[in-house]
Amino acid sequence: MIRTVGAQPITSIKSQLGEGPFWHNEALYWVDILGKKIYRYFPTEDRIEEMQLNQYIGALAPREKSGFVLALKNGFYLLDKFNGVLTPIINPENDKPGNRFNDGKCDARGRFWAGTMALDESPNQGALYMLDANLRIQKKYAPATISNGLCWSSDHRYMYYVDTPTHQVLRFDFDLPTGEIKNPQPIITINQKDGNPDGMTIDVNDCLWIALWGGSAVVCYDPKTAKLLHKIDLPVSQVSSCAFGGPKLNELYITCANVDLIKEEPLAGRLFKIKLDTKGLPTNSFSG
Repeated sequence: MIRTVGAQPITSIKSQLGEGPFWHNEALYWVDILGKKIYRYFPTEDRIEEMQLNQYIGALAPREKSGFVLALKNGFYLLDKFNGVLTPIINPENDKPGNRFNDGKCDARGRFWAGTMALDESPNQGALYMLDANLRIQKKYAPATISNGLCWSSDHRYMYYVDTPTHQVLRFDFDLPTGEIKNPQPIITINQKDGNPDGMTIDVNDCLWIALWGGSAVVCYDPKTAKLLHKIDLPVSQVSSCAFGGPKLNELYITCANVDLIKEEPLAGRLFKIKLDTKGLPTNSFSG
């Protein structure tokens, strides 16, 4: 295992619960779930913009037609542009006012996947949903407790998924044309003393980079062998997600949180960045 320190905090923003980073159009986007905000950071200009919302935001993704698709507390929405107009699509959990969306991404066909959880983290109250190009929704996996990290192998044969309290990464057989998932298999188990698996991304070598909530780290595993390859130590405990960005997609951006802290952490909630010897895959956009 290669152990690395040196991830640097960037921007002055301190999110309550930073999540869902992705690289798009030369900017790094992420959300503050509890702060109800979307941020975007332009590194070449060292400029940051924010959008205030009126409900929790679990995730957003770029849209092919311009704008974004969002998973908010009250369901799926379209956003015509940054700081623009929100249009509701559907709320698949109208009957669960105690739930919210937590994490989401698009697959290579432009379908938006996002999962839910109970606000009080009650077991088995969440699910994973898929929104297709025709704005139709399907429940794809349930029950889940804290629906979290999502990514797909570069050959589109597998989808990887985290339900945090299980301490496992599940691998599904994935059918790209239909979006069907089947045969879930636990392929990686994180020891509880090392933290809780949270957000996740994948690199060009199909290795998984997993944020460890409560573990002060991002870890990299080979999903074929479950071997731990790399660990990035961070000066914050609640590490929530990560994504590759930068012009060469070789910079790992890492989000964290400023909640549930046992003791004060001066850098909690900041966005971190570290340059690596591998690269990520481009962000998929929503086709609807």
